[in-house]
Amino acid sequence: MLTILRDADFWGPVSNFGIPIAAIIDTQKDAELISGTMTGALIVYSATFARYALAVTPKNYLLFGCHVVNTSAQVTQGFRWYMYHHGGGKEKSLEAQAKSGFEAVKEEGRVAVDKAQGVAKAAEQAVSK
Repeated sequence: MLTILRDADFWGPVSNFGIPIAAIIDTQKDAELISGTMTGALIVYSATFARYALAVTPKNYLLFGCHVVNTSAQVTQGFRWYMYHHGGGKEKSLEAQAKSGFEAVKEEGRVAVDKAQGVAKAAEQAVSK
């Protein structure tokens, strides 16, 4: 067991797991932030090196697993990117932002009208005294 911990066949894949972990965490972020070009490159990279992890002797199953997880996460990100840019997600996002902005402005308008009515009543009372 101790020799495994000193082996590059162990630490290489372990340190490489940072990429799929980051990709999995990124699935919770806004799809607007996804780079289609980078996602495509990472899909090709991970699929290619998953294949080579099994082509070497001895087979490196830990590295293979790392690249399979990364390929899966990147395909998920690629789907999210596609749906955002080509599946109507961008328009829905902009529509939701516009509606929330409109509601905020509408509420600010109500507050301003209420203030103006309060000032008008106070002025009316001051004039009628």
